[in-house]
Formats: sequence, structure tokens, C-alpha cells
Amino acid sequence: MAYTTIDDAELYFQAKTYTGNGSADHAITFDGTNNMQPDIVWIKNRGQADNHMIHDSARGVGEEWSINVPYPTLAISSDNDLTSFDSDGFTISATTDAVNKSSETYTSWNWKESADAGIDIVTFTGNQTARTISHSLSAIPEWMIIKNREHNDGAHVYHVSNGAANTMEIATTGGSGGGSTIWNSTAPTSSVFSLGNNGNINKTGSGIFIYLFAPKQGFSKFGKYTGNGNAAGPFIYLGFRPAFLLIKKTSADGNDWQLTDNKRDPHNVCTNRSLPNVNLADQTDSLDLDILSNGFKIRKSSTTNNADGATFIYMAFAEQPFVTSTGVPATAR
Repeated sequence: MAYTTIDDAELYFQAKTYTGNGSADHAITFDGTNNMQPDIVWIKNRGQADNHMIHDSARGVGEEWSINVPYPTLAISSDNDLTSFDSDGFTISATTDAVNKSSETYTSWNWKESADAGIDIVTFTGNQTARTISHSLSAIPEWMIIKNREHNDGAHVYHVSNGAANTMEIATTGGSGGGSTIWNSTAPTSSVFSLGNNGNINKTGSGIFIYLFAPKQGFSKFGKYTGNGNAAGPFIYLGFRPAFLLIKKTSADGNDWQLTDNKRDPHNVCTNRSLPNVNLADQTDSLDLDILSNGFKIRKSSTTNNADGATFIYMAFAEQPFVTSTGVPATAR
């Protein structure tokens, strides 16, 4: 069945583009029909080589994470660029290039924490011991990203398709592997996730945070596909029209993470993309794909998303379900 339990995806995820004004207390309002107060806000300057900035409600507005900054830099700072999570958006205070320089354009990707939508944020203190930690999803997470707030190590990604013996680092082009001390080679359950005795991510006494995502039919999906190396690339069924799509080749051969959305490219073919592992401006090559009513279709023979025989993982969130709970179908763009 293609039906969904979440008819309005914009209650839990929205992408938003905006223009900086260089002034304090710049309120950004989302475009959705209904209000959404975000718990995770990820901002990127589209035209400049500025860091990606992520804030969340669990750590508070005063702490930001530059997700693209790799080891051995901490990547956590207290710059107060974001001052509030609002009832239908967020407010930025800073006049910095990264979030609010006058006349420059930005994209933000925003999630609301909710078990109904399969989104959870957990903070805890490390002990460098193999352990399990509770989460609130009541479902098995298939994507997790974890960061030590106080130690100079990169953020690690768990993806169900890679398995719990493997990890990937979001701030590098590396492939999947070497995750036994991160995830303890133990898949998460509907109530807990597992950590190994890694001395960086699970360092004794360090504050740590993790974002967990469980799939929800018609709203989110975390899977993989195999490239075919030609312009008529594979079609990947999601069960919804995507608003956010993050893709990464699993082999360690220097390919960047690729992020596209429904706001920068409101019509097909999608060409604008961000690279979460680097601070570059928007790229406009090598990610040609179509956003469809029920998934996405690769339209280019590129090593970044369609190398012949290569495996690619993805993380996707919906703009609209393929079929609503009352049987109303989505349309293509």
C-alpha cells in the first residue's frame, strides 16, 4: 500500500530559501500552509564558501554546529547566529556571512522532532564503554548522525543499508567502513541504540548529541540504489514526492555528499546542490535528477550519483505523499 499516515509533510519538514538583510532579529517564516516550529535548523549560504550551520532545540539556540568541518577541529561554537525557534520558522540575529549577510541568498532545511514523524534528538554524556541508550521513536531508526560536542572528532553516520559494523563521516568524502567501535556492531531497536567504546565519539565526560530518524510511509525513507552509468539512470521509488534528498556513494573514492531540495529547483531537472562535507557555494553540475510524484529519477551518468555498479545510500523527506490517507494522489511537478 502507498497510503500514508502523514498527509501534511510540511508539519514535520520544510525547506526554505531566503535572502539575508544584514540586520539583527531577522525572522524567517516558512512557506507551508500550516505552521511548523522546528527543532533542527540547518542553514547554508548559497553563493559563498561559508560553513553549513546547524542548530537544534536540545542543545539550545546558542550552540551551532558546522557540519562540514572535519577532524581535528571541534566544529561546535557559540556564535548565537540563531536566537529562537519560532511557531512557524526561526529568527537569526547575526549579520555574519554564514546566515544573514545583506542581499545574499540562503537555503535552510528544517525538521520538527516528533515520534509520529520518526524524528528524535538525544543528548547524553560519554563513558567510553559499550552501552545502549534509549530513544523515543517507538520505531527502529534507519539513519543516525552523532557528534561529540566537546571533542575534536567528526560526526558519524549510521545508515541501515551499511549495517552497524560500518560508519560514514559526514565531513569527509570517505566510504563506508570501520564502525564497530562507533555503533558496537549492533543495530538499533525500537527503544535503544548502541554505542561502542570509541574514545572520540563516546569520550568519557563529553557531552554528545545524536539525531535519529525512523522511516515513515509517505514521509521519509532511507535506502540504497545501484548506479547504471548512463544518462537514463535508475528510478528510485520513495512513496512520496521528495522535498529533501541527500545522496552519498558508499565507496571511498573521493565523492562528495550531495544534497538537493524542492525549493532551489522548483521545476525539473534539478541541478542545484549543496555539499555537506565542504563549505562551497551551490554547485550546478553532476546532480541532474527529476523529482517525481513517487520518487526520483537519475538523469546523468555521473560518478557522484550514478557510477556503473556503484552503491549509493540516500536520505529523503517528503513534500507530499504519493497517496494521502484518504486516497488523494500526488502530482508530478
